[in-house]
Amino acid sequence: MKIAVLGFGTVGRGVVNIIEDRVPQVQVARILELPDRCVEPRMTPNFDDIANDPEIEVVVECMGGLEPAHTFICMALTAGKSVVTSNKAVVAEYFEEFVNLANAHDAGFLIEASVGGGIPWIASIAKVRRVDEVSTFSGIMNGTTNYIIDSMAKQDLDFDIALGRAQELGYAERDPSADIDGIDVRNKTIISASVAFDVACTKDLPVTGIRTLTKRDMAMFRQKGLQVKLFGRGVQRDGSYAVAVEPVAVPRDSMEAAVPSNFNLVSLEGTTVGPLKFYGQGAGSLPTGNAMVQDVLDVAAHVQPRYDFSRGLTYDPTLLTSSYVFRTSVDAPQSAEWYATDAWLVHHLSAVDAHKLFEQVQARDPKAFMAAISRED
Repeated sequence: MKIAVLGFGTVGRGVVNIIEDRVPQVQVARILELPDRCVEPRMTPNFDDIANDPEIEVVVECMGGLEPAHTFICMALTAGKSVVTSNKAVVAEYFEEFVNLANAHDAGFLIEASVGGGIPWIASIAKVRRVDEVSTFSGIMNGTTNYIIDSMAKQDLDFDIALGRAQELGYAERDPSADIDGIDVRNKTIISASVAFDVACTKDLPVTGIRTLTKRDMAMFRQKGLQVKLFGRGVQRDGSYAVAVEPVAVPRDSMEAAVPSNFNLVSLEGTTVGPLKFYGQGAGSLPTGNAMVQDVLDVAAHVQPRYDFSRGLTYDPTLLTSSYVFRTSVDAPQSAEWYATDAWLVHHLSAVDAHKLFEQVQARDPKAFMAAISRED
């Protein structure tokens, strides 16, 4: 089977290396690259060379970003070519459109690598859904922020120092906003909810990152037997669902608290299977490339996921309710109780209401920090 790879960066190289080393039944026939980087005959700067080649059955998109990835994916699907992508931003934004195009043109749309890197998270959700409802999912979906938090916890580092080390190691971009502000986890949460709940997940969900996390915050939660992690999470029941991205303080003896370095750990709960946890490398050339090659092999074996967003669940943020700690110099509202010095606790807030309150607090105290303590749904 002949495929084309769009983009020859970290992930694209991983895909090509794995196929050439380990998957002889698949041939990388074309690689889309910038004009000044086309250094071998397979490379082309013109996507039409790929879209118009009837021998290419699968397009593997490793470009990132919304455009031109969105346009190229639509063109490939319209041409009847299956698409494998690791691009969580474009999937989160256009998931329903891509699924409709794939169904209309008898093509596959495969997204395993878009969430969790090498972890078989999307495939596992789909397998659980053959029998069960998924009532909840949650977990650590971003290796960069987990590396920062883990470094702060184990080495007593300030946030900026831990972030700098993540950048030196290539875990964080020069502009780390997508990671530390929760945007990356937002996209992965949208995708996870869409697959787990059979719904075109809302893009208007509360997102809170860890930009203002300090050593003092870490120590405060440690004294309470807790450890902060950045979570994406969702819940559904009785025809409704809710999703959020936010720091969550979990028990220090939990599996989530122990996740080291840039690893991920995501969990779900099914009706009969109960709780399941999936742990592994959340990013990187070979782990992500492995997930994409697995999707390519599924296409070759005529095994393709079919997503259905017609269930019609209602977005109800009150389903996702927790107690929230606000570390801030701003005076506590009457409904709050003291949690620690310069920190107060508010019970029974939805993630949406907590995020709104945090925005009000940050308007007066830009260095404030917020974390959920426990879900009370």
